[in-house]
Amino acid sequence: MKRTFQLKVIENCAECTNQPVGSFCEFTPDLLEALDEVSHKMTLPPGAILFVEGQTPRGIFIVCSGRVNLSTTSREGKILILKSAEIGQVLGLSATVSDTGYETTAEAATTCQVTFIDKKHFLGFMRSHTDVAFHTAQCLSHDYRSAYLDIHDLILTRSSAGELAKLLLSQRVNIDEDADTCATLPMTHEEMARRIGASRETVTRLLTTLRRKRLIRLDGPRLVIRNRTALEALAV
Repeated sequence: MKRTFQLKVIENCAECTNQPVGSFCEFTPDLLEALDEVSHKMTLPPGAILFVEGQTPRGIFIVCSGRVNLSTTSREGKILILKSAEIGQVLGLSATVSDTGYETTAEAATTCQVTFIDKKHFLGFMRSHTDVAFHTAQCLSHDYRSAYLDIHDLILTRSSAGELAKLLLSQRVNIDEDADTCATLPMTHEEMARRIGASRETVTRLLTTLRRKRLIRLDGPRLVIRNRTALEALAV
């Protein structure tokens, strides 16, 4: 590995140590070598666009490091961040397999590295290796379930406060010795607003209210959930 933009750059998939359990590229060493032969890696700065909503699919992108936001834009130009993709997740899979336009816009939220496989090579790779086809089916099934749950939440119309509580609870956490639940919060108020479909001012006001009620504490980028039970009740 070498460093670019203060990022550990992965030279080839076979030597990658970033693969979390359940990641798309959790293949055998032989398959990882074959993956290297049909793909190439890119290091991108924050704000770089991988693909745009409605664009004809060029192929898939696997997130090797960093974080990528997936968003959609209304006719009025309002941007809503649907989710963030992290290490091991694959982007553009459904569009590439079905040969339809990308459903979302993918933008690097942080400095990141991605592995790109063009459509022709990926489809051939999937046909030649049953493990790849199986992983593809698993990812598509996961995306379907995630979309179903999002639609379910939309129909039930949670309040902005409830949506924010759900977003804060979704952050990966660890437990401090004092039993407070802690996580690093990598999002700005603007990004949180786009995630829950509210204004930045609304998010700032809601965070202030949650702090005043002693449900959370924010120490810079560090989120401390002081009353998880109350926050979970708000997210219902």
